Amino acid sequence: MANTFAPFGFAETSKLGGAVNYQMMTRKIASGNSSPIFFGDPVVSLNTGYIAQATAGTTQIAGIFAGCEYMSTARKTLVTSMYWPGSDAASDPTCKIIVDPQAVFLAQGNGICTLAKIDGNMQFAIGTGNTATGVSGAYLDITGTSDLTTTTLPFRVVALYDQPAGANGTDTTSAYNYAFVAFNWQDFRSTTGI
Repeated sequence: MANTFAPFGFAETSKLGGAVNYQMMTRKIASGNSSPIFFGDPVVSLNTGYIAQATAGTTQIAGIFAGCEYMSTARKTLVTSMYWPGSDAASDPTCKIIVDPQAVFLAQGNGICTLAKIDGNMQFAIGTGNTATGVSGAYLDITGTSDLTTTTLPFRVVALYDQPAGANGTDTTSAYNYAFVAFNWQDFRSTTGI
């Protein structure tokens, strides 16, 4: 059964060698940051102390966005949200990001992620997040990653997703299959500071 392209960002599934522990830290988003950040988006640390949605490239990422809360100027109440909409905050939103350097994530690719790509480094693309659910549209940029050995790519493929058979993303012979990835170039997996 062919896979359907429906990216959902980077969903934490486990830890290398163990069960998922959802190791997170809180960070701040500048209230003037008008770029939405969705649940499952890769984020970067800025030299201002804030975080922002990552863009594909060779910049080390801080982690994966896992929601935020902020005082809404429109609703006049504290809002807990799966995503940062890019406006409506009376002050800097507080967010959670997954930072465990051993975390493993499930993500969809925009091409075929083959067995030969396991242990290779991989790029991502942001895609379009869903404002109704707050879920990311980020995905593994398999077709854009030409060199799996580049040390500054943010993710490393650790396994392919193939169970339960017949589910979306399990067909490893067609495009848009899912892969398990771990951090490669991330704040706590690198000695390079911001």
